[in-house]
Amino acid sequence: MLIRIVRMTFIPEKTHDFLQMFDSIKSKIRNFEGCQRLVLMRDYDHSHIFATYSVWDTADHLEAYRKSELFSDTWRQTKKWFNGKPIAYSFREEMIV
Repeated sequence: MLIRIVRMTFIPEKTHDFLQMFDSIKSKIRNFEGCQRLVLMRDYDHSHIFATYSVWDTADHLEAYRKSELFSDTWRQTKKWFNGKPIAYSFREEMIV
């Protein structure tokens, strides 16, 4: 299992555009092969900063999504609204004994 967190800072005036776009594609991402979960989070103190939290069966599933037309089209539009470089993290869940 791979957990992916992507932090994105938007031009404040473009957050509504991003939210509309995300709402229109979230089910497509959630139904992409290997995606177990997708959550959009908004920074508590800065309303123009968001993060996505997604859970993938494998790194190969995430990579297939990143190479897909869905991702390409979404990212092309989203990056026009950025007010800073996005930051992505990939994690694996660890069991604490």
